[in-house]
Amino acid sequence: MAQGVVQVTHTSSSRWRRRTGEYETLAAALEAAGDGDVLSINPGTYRENLVVQRAITLRGAEGPGSVRIAPAGGVALTVRASATVQDLSIEGQDTSAAALLIEGSAPELSGLRVVTRSAVGIEVRDSARPTVRHCTVDNPAGLGISVLESSGGLFEDVEVVAAGQTGFSVRGGASPRLERCRIHNANGAGLSLTGEGTAAEAVGCEVYEVKGTGVQVASRAAGHLTDCQVHRTTGDGITLDTDAVLTLSDCDIHDIPENAIDLRSRSVLTLTRSTVRRFGRNGLSVWDPGTRADANQCEIHESQGDYPAVWVSDGAAAILDSCRVRDVPDALFVLDRGSRADVVDTDISQVRNTAVSVSDGAVVQLDDCRIREAATGAWFRDHGSGGTLAACTIDDVQTGVIVTKGADPTVERCTVTNAGEAGFYVSAGGRGTFTGCRVTGSRSYGFHIIDGCRSTLTRCRTERCARGGYEFAEPGPVTEDCSGDHSGETTVQIALPPVPAPERQPAAQSYGLLGGVPEQRAAEPAPEPARESDDVLAELDALVGLESVKREVRTLIDLIAVGRRRQEAGLKAPGLRRHLVFTGSPGTGKTTVARLYGEILASLGVLERGHLVEVARVDLVGEHIGSTAIRTQEAFDRARGGVLFIDEAYALAPEDSGRDFGREAIDTLVKLMEDHRDAVVVIVAGYTAEMERFLASNPGVASRFSRTITFGDYSPEELLRIVRSQAEEHQYQLADDAGEALLKYFMAIPKGPAFGNGRTARQTFEAMVERHAGRLAHVAEPSHEELQLLYPEDIPALS
Repeated sequence: MAQGVVQVTHTSSSRWRRRTGEYETLAAALEAAGDGDVLSINPGTYRENLVVQRAITLRGAEGPGSVRIAPAGGVALTVRASATVQDLSIEGQDTSAAALLIEGSAPELSGLRVVTRSAVGIEVRDSARPTVRHCTVDNPAGLGISVLESSGGLFEDVEVVAAGQTGFSVRGGASPRLERCRIHNANGAGLSLTGEGTAAEAVGCEVYEVKGTGVQVASRAAGHLTDCQVHRTTGDGITLDTDAVLTLSDCDIHDIPENAIDLRSRSVLTLTRSTVRRFGRNGLSVWDPGTRADANQCEIHESQGDYPAVWVSDGAAAILDSCRVRDVPDALFVLDRGSRADVVDTDISQVRNTAVSVSDGAVVQLDDCRIREAATGAWFRDHGSGGTLAACTIDDVQTGVIVTKGADPTVERCTVTNAGEAGFYVSAGGRGTFTGCRVTGSRSYGFHIIDGCRSTLTRCRTERCARGGYEFAEPGPVTEDCSGDHSGETTVQIALPPVPAPERQPAAQSYGLLGGVPEQRAAEPAPEPARESDDVLAELDALVGLESVKREVRTLIDLIAVGRRRQEAGLKAPGLRRHLVFTGSPGTGKTTVARLYGEILASLGVLERGHLVEVARVDLVGEHIGSTAIRTQEAFDRARGGVLFIDEAYALAPEDSGRDFGREAIDTLVKLMEDHRDAVVVIVAGYTAEMERFLASNPGVASRFSRTITFGDYSPEELLRIVRSQAEEHQYQLADDAGEALLKYFMAIPKGPAFGNGRTARQTFEAMVERHAGRLAHVAEPSHEELQLLYPEDIPALS
């Protein structure tokens, strides 16, 4: 022992006067002390194994750090009474024993610093119920804190600085409460709950810098974490296994390289007002029959890997209620028969691939959900997969809903807007029942149902779909009371019902979309004579804006024209490749310029017809091996003598290339471009950054294209010119102050990913016409001028 002494204040000898004594050893002082006595230890290092068996107070005389209890072996301090222990440093060296052991009692410990290389820093057992405050544990050799054998107690402002194994272990029916504790630098789990009857509650705690799992609940244990953080682990953030039960409220799980939360073997998780972010694999993964996760008002975002944010498989179930899932590769994957996900009032956005994927017989129920900015809104992939989408909105996606390979979902009152391809796409034996659904502003078809799929469409409507509202292949779906605005160029097609020969009347058997079953496709009309190049160039010059694009096209045309003249003069023409890459945002005139480019080449005799065949990924990529090459060949053949325009071509080269046959389409296209270099001009189009990825997807792709032409966004002044042009074309006029108001409107309109440039201008004009009609419908006898003039109040409000 150091030269210090122990002063004992005896409180029980007299009611009026205290008695003190000094002892040379801690053991002697403990032996002499009785309940209520205070042992004040002078500074120094004491090499004794202390056992406290009375309700005394044991403290360092000069505050924290002044007294070291550091025996050569065994338990440094054992507490078996309702004592108070304060301001001591406890150092153990026995790898088979605890440094501080609390048995069968309810002591109060505060200001302790346990620095040890023991089996356990602090061990609580035999139904003990300590109160531990403002203590630290540093034990790089073993467990930080262990609570077992039906013990419990309160741990408040306790920090596990380091642990060679689990930071805080609870097992054997123990039930502690942790408040504002910090557990870090553990080499096992940060917090581990194990065994039937084991339960722990943690409030305001933080688990981080763990070489393993942050929080582990297993073997029928239960936990409740409130306002806690789990982050910077090397393994999963939180795991539940074998009938574990965990409730997380107002928690933040982030910066996890593996699964943020993983449940297996009949475990149950309740997640409320919590955030899961920056995870390397799944944000929430749920496995096995009987396993269930229930998330309410939670956020899952910022995936750092290539895995779905929420994964439900092997018969598990998940519920997402009023949640937000964003900035992830895929949002929700549900697979395997018996698996189910129920999603209510949830926002899913910024999804690089598929928002909701259902496969291998799984089922989903989505009610009143909002999906936006995704490659695919929902994909029902194969036989037995299905469920219901009800009152959902899907916006700014490549394809709204895909149904393939025998899947059979029910889709009710859902709306798809601004799809890059089809709003609803059914192929390869998919079915589906679509009731009261609506597609608006698709750049392809509203409903594209191929391979003779027998879907059912009831009271569906399409509006402003670029290629047509409906495209069906034989024998086609069953339709009832469906409608569209007929703004697309392609008619709907389906096989006519079989009729005895004498009664067949080919012309009269056209049903028409509004009448029920659509009519057969007519034979392709003969090509019209090509216009003169000057006429086509004049139309190009008349387009609003696009000055740099016009210069690029004129330069290219001049090179081609002079090259042909050189050939006619017997000179060698430069070996120009006529295939182009168009980059830029939607609605900047790429399709229009491609059409004019084809006409100009036809007028120069470079192409036979100069017609435009516009396709997208959905027209080229099949659902099984070999079908993609066939579809790509068919599209190429339709474009012979003209231009094959592939919009959003980067969709053929997704970042996760193992999921589809897009690369097969690219490989086929490259070969066709080489074998038939003079027959077809190919133009690929899309966003600038994504097109760079497309060009790098195949060694032969970039070499096939002569140049890239960038289409910039329209300025507010140019958008105003487009509206004026639309108004003039439809015999409307802008009032004097309407032009200035529109200019301010276009300056203020958000220019995010959903901004449509020229399309936005045209939609603005359409909205003005609708509001104008709403005003004049209540005017008994409007004047000729009133029927034409559009005023500032007709401009739609910014959303």
